[in-house]
Amino acid sequence: MHIQFEASPIDKIAADALAVICFEADEIKSAEAPAVAPPSTPDPEIAAQSGWLAELRATGEFTGKLYELSILHRPEGLAAKRLIVVGGGKRDKFTTVEARRIGGTLVRAMKGKGTRTIALSLDGHDSPDLITAVVEGAALGAWEADKYKSDPKKNEAQIDSFTVALSTDTSGAISEAVRRGEIVAESQNFTRNLVNEPANKLTPGVLAEAAKQMATELGLEYEALDQDAMAKLGMGALLGVAQGSSNPPFLIVIKYRPALATSEDHLALVGKGVTFDTGGISIKPSDGMEKMKYDMAGAAAVLGAMKAIAQLKPAIPVTAYVPTVENMLNGNAQRPGDIVTSLAGKTIEVLNTDAEGRLILADAITYAIRNGATHIVDAATLTGAIGIALGHYNIGAFTNNQPFVDRFLAVSRIAGEKTWQMPMDEEYKDYLKSAFADLPNIGGRYGGSITAAWFLREFADPTPWVHLDIASTAWLDEPKPWLSKGPTGVAVRSFVQLATDWNRS
Repeated sequence: MHIQFEASPIDKIAADALAVICFEADEIKSAEAPAVAPPSTPDPEIAAQSGWLAELRATGEFTGKLYELSILHRPEGLAAKRLIVVGGGKRDKFTTVEARRIGGTLVRAMKGKGTRTIALSLDGHDSPDLITAVVEGAALGAWEADKYKSDPKKNEAQIDSFTVALSTDTSGAISEAVRRGEIVAESQNFTRNLVNEPANKLTPGVLAEAAKQMATELGLEYEALDQDAMAKLGMGALLGVAQGSSNPPFLIVIKYRPALATSEDHLALVGKGVTFDTGGISIKPSDGMEKMKYDMAGAAAVLGAMKAIAQLKPAIPVTAYVPTVENMLNGNAQRPGDIVTSLAGKTIEVLNTDAEGRLILADAITYAIRNGATHIVDAATLTGAIGIALGHYNIGAFTNNQPFVDRFLAVSRIAGEKTWQMPMDEEYKDYLKSAFADLPNIGGRYGGSITAAWFLREFADPTPWVHLDIASTAWLDEPKPWLSKGPTGVAVRSFVQLATDWNRS
């Protein structure tokens, strides 16, 4: 879908559908609006305040509540074929979150209705942050998880273009806001495409090639450590997970270096890249195992973030580390009770082979620190326990450094990705005890997401580190009005916001 900006009076905007945002009725005196909107009116809300809208409000068919839509065909005085009013909710509570969802809702609602071009008038809502959010929402809403469907009519339902419309643009900031929104959303959709690939199509080697292609196209440095290189380094934790699969593992490293760094900080983004997770010998139940192709959503989020970072060019060096493996079963598969030696030299008793993500992240985090990372954020579909704690609405955040997590929580709010800090009290570390090794890879029944984070902290300390458990937020089991079922691309926007705002946060 092509996204663009147009500075034009509302009545001159030619599109299959022109949308305006209207708020709840008690905030707009719709009954006082003229029966026909005057041409070239500067206020798109007033343009929609015809007798038609007043009647809709009077009958309760349109109240202005969030994400409501009503359509008027062949509106008088407008070049557009349809006029759509979209509910913005309460005016004083309208933020970038609602703006992003309105963009997605509008695109998804108009698919397959003979609408190929959409314009959304944002006069009165023209802050750059709101415009970026609307663009992100529109591009995210256009994405579908239907790559492998052979329906010949699916292309007929696509929206060809989405236009952000304002009567004027004197600052030039609007075009830049549209550009940023498009870059970030395309990067998030790149992440969703990777996560949506079935495991027979996306092995660790294929993921490494996809990362290489992206990095090469955008001028990023790329390297992939193979099995022999990792063995020489001593990455026993990562290689132990991979030994049951015929598809070899890799540690993908992608480097962004600014032309002029403004600090000595070096941000590392680390993403769990298990392209399929059977659970290993501690095998998962068959119900829902097909979704375990998404166990590389953290890796995909890191790669998507690097795609956007390469184009937005923040002033801080950023390096991505993506350990990628399959957790499979064969005669060589890792067994419960095995003891492996990590890159950090710590020995790990593998009590459960389905707690594999933390093993590959441990070696990747150690490698990032050895290569100069001063701050680390990792993202992983790590535990089912995080869904029990937080449901499907918040990322769980864990840290060893309160100022750093405060910074991350601030940028995640700007990015519109709900994130909740989880406790890391010292007492939880007591769950991680092994009689036979330095530490076990699980901590028992209680506090599963916290003990998993404590395991990773053993390898991150003392480097400032934030761990994001995205297991319950990286996939939508049911579609939303603004987003399709399937991978969400969560954490991409927060990663990008963290890097681009580094010197302001």
